[in-house]
Amino acid sequence: MTADKRDPIVLITGATSGIGFATAKALAKAGARLVIVSRDPQRGDFARDAISRETGSSQLEVMQADLASLDSIRSLAKSFQATYERLDVLINDAGVFEPHRRLSADGIEMTFAVNVVAPFLLTELLLERLRQSAPSRIVNVCSAMHASASLDIDDLQFEARRYGMTRAYGQSKLALLMVTKELARRLQGTEVTVNAVHPGFVASNLGKLGGPVGLSWKLMRPLMISPEEGAKTSVYLALSPEVAGVSGGYFAKQSKAPSNPIADDPGLAKELWDKLESLVQSSTRLDANRHHGNPV
Repeated sequence: MTADKRDPIVLITGATSGIGFATAKALAKAGARLVIVSRDPQRGDFARDAISRETGSSQLEVMQADLASLDSIRSLAKSFQATYERLDVLINDAGVFEPHRRLSADGIEMTFAVNVVAPFLLTELLLERLRQSAPSRIVNVCSAMHASASLDIDDLQFEARRYGMTRAYGQSKLALLMVTKELARRLQGTEVTVNAVHPGFVASNLGKLGGPVGLSWKLMRPLMISPEEGAKTSVYLALSPEVAGVSGGYFAKQSKAPSNPIADDPGLAKELWDKLESLVQSSTRLDANRHHGNPV
């Protein structure tokens, strides 16, 4: 449990399978009150019931949200704040690995929408509740694939460049790490910390993608670690007293790890932050215009 609180309230995305499920299970076993975000209510209920059976915890709730929809993310934040007066830990675990370029309902490239825009907006909407609950923590699940990635600040959604799934995924995780570090700078002087984590080379559902990537994933599966092993660093950042007050870090195997030097460029990070702000605000204006019947 954290050094500060017993029975912390934890909101976690991506917890219906893989690393997220293993993380949620470990948190429940540690006594956390867990709110699981799921796009599919049935999958959410299945995960909640499985975690309850395996841990004996009854402090589990499912909230429905589609992280590819900004409107759904806003509804999630509103529902959470109407239900809970406190938020001690926010874990942004959900992510996608898209074989082909496609757009979300908001017209945003899907990898960027789910892996970057969604955690950015959800964190922004819940930040005041996290401040009120301080000391509190934010954990963003990143990937070592960010290390070889580059960031095209003028073409974040692959509108001009040729889309490639590994290139898009790597860029999204680099962007998420940059957002993590920029938010840490903005939260200096508060008791809200934010860190990023590489869970490790985890056996997941990527083998279901098919094609060369899926085949490679299946061939390498014997070398991969279990979701439970991959969840350890997220749980460490969420609960351990050893990292109380630590912010802006990139962790792997429960220790600080080196990261892509691009992530340490504060000017580029601020530019990315401003673009994300503009993107979510543009969506808000579009929704308002549609609601009032105005042309968009």
